[in-house]
Amino acid sequence: MERERFLECLAADAARLRAAAARDVAAAVPHCPGWTVTDLVQHVATVYLHKVECMRTGVPPSPWPPPGLAAEAPLALFDRAYDELWRELTERDPAAPAYAWYEPDQTVGFWVRRMAHETVIHRVDAEQAAGEAVAAVPADLAADGVDEVLTRFLAYDLRDGVPDDLPRPDGRAVAVAVGGARWLTVLDPTGVRVEPDTAGQAAAQVSGDPESVLLWLWGRAGDEAVRIDGDPTLISHFRAFLVAATQ
Repeated sequence: MERERFLECLAADAARLRAAAARDVAAAVPHCPGWTVTDLVQHVATVYLHKVECMRTGVPPSPWPPPGLAAEAPLALFDRAYDELWRELTERDPAAPAYAWYEPDQTVGFWVRRMAHETVIHRVDAEQAAGEAVAAVPADLAADGVDEVLTRFLAYDLRDGVPDDLPRPDGRAVAVAVGGARWLTVLDPTGVRVEPDTAGQAAAQVSGDPESVLLWLWGRAGDEAVRIDGDPTLISHFRAFLVAATQ
């Protein structure tokens, strides 16, 4: 996806998130245990402002968050944070340097993509909390989001091995397939590897339309939303690794 498309999606989803959140800031967020919509809005706003500082200073801000954020009215804080984020993302060259936790890509462009995906997932959270129909996630954004969560979160976070509190992987692979794209996730004790692959053998597979698979990967949809084939135990291990990598 191109930068302008990410920005288009970010703007649309931020507007939907705010509109859904304004319906009831005290509502519980179904897939974020213990959170109300107020917590959700404050989280997104704080994430936005954190990325603003990463782009402005080139280093992770510390200490974080700054004092006073919690005292701001949630929706006003969201509006301020979004406006600041939008300025940074649109006025800077996407190739310009910016601190990011993902070492291979230390650019503003990384945050353009990441904030589009951060926003769409939490927009879904806000709509679910409001009890309204969830707006469709565009197929191109959803397919790109599948790639992002697998390669930028799962494989990167567990690249050097699997923590002792997670199930022991045995080297078998789980495939994730959406449309004509397929990723092969090898769950190995020495580290998780994810590769685009159309034919590699897998002991289990998760497949479906891009939106359903994306929401399943992020824990916003249940098993009934996707097709699951193969070893169910391996799928449960895969789920545990995803949760660990996306917390």
